[in-house]
Amino acid sequence: NGMPTVPPRRESGSPINGLDVIMPVSVMPLPGVALRVVDDDGSACVSDTIGHLQVNGDNVLPGYWRLPEKNQEEFTADGYFKTGDLGKIDAKGYVTIVGRSKDLVISGGFNVYPKEIELLIDDMSGVAESAVIGLPHPDFGEAVAAVIVKSSPGVELTEAGVIGALKGKLAAFKVPKRIFIVDDLPRNAMGKVQKNELRKRYLSTFSQ
Repeated sequence: NGMPTVPPRRESGSPINGLDVIMPVSVMPLPGVALRVVDDDGSACVSDTIGHLQVNGDNVLPGYWRLPEKNQEEFTADGYFKTGDLGKIDAKGYVTIVGRSKDLVISGGFNVYPKEIELLIDDMSGVAESAVIGLPHPDFGEAVAAVIVKSSPGVELTEAGVIGALKGKLAAFKVPKRIFIVDDLPRNAMGKVQKNELRKRYLSTFSQ
């Protein structure tokens, strides 16, 4: 839909331990911009609750030219634009984006936000980048899987090693059940990772 998401930020020289720390960005809305977070039914979420991020303001497009059906789909009745992002707003008004609605994985009834897992994987030695997706699973509905690109061909990186490293940092339902190591991730013309292509590629992983 063209709305940008807020990327993770790397903080150098963390006062906690002097190491580089990757964290999501929390920001205040720009002047004149109204932001809100709503649940699946469109009701406002309470503070610090993750939901669908909607935005309104003079810098937001008024609508799509001659596309009434798309306008009805992408805008609320009171004029807010549905960004497609999942996020939360704290008591002080700071907004944190945790991922895209379409990338949310629901495994065994639990919501899994891929960005949380990707940040941990990307911070591992030997990892260049990763993409976490949900794949159909006969027991859980969806199961978490991660597709990883190594930082260099000679790096030693194994499925068991990555899963083992994540088990001490994530709840069990968030730990990927499969790890796929590839040469590169599919991207569109804008350079964004095409997770839909990865889901197609590994669609039958848990049905075999």
